[in-house]
Amino acid sequence: MDNSPTTEQQIAQWMVAQIREVGTLKQEDAIAYVRSTYGEQYVFISEHGHVSLEKEIKKAFRKLHGGRIAWDRDGFLWAWT
Repeated sequence: MDNSPTTEQQIAQWMVAQIREVGTLKQEDAIAYVRSTYGEQYVFISEHGHVSLEKEIKKAFRKLHGGRIAWDRDGFLWAWT
């Protein structure tokens, strides 16, 4: 059995590490990193016309931070709660 993290989990780990280091992570920075490192298949255009991270990434991210990171809708960024 392979216990190595999925790509989505690797991206989620990177996101949490960025927030630990800097305190926040802007969505546009996360999108740029994911696109350049992992490719377009990990981003999509939401129903509101915004570029967003693929749902499995968000799911892995939520599981990883366990509610300790919040989404700031006005700033389009994540930050520690």
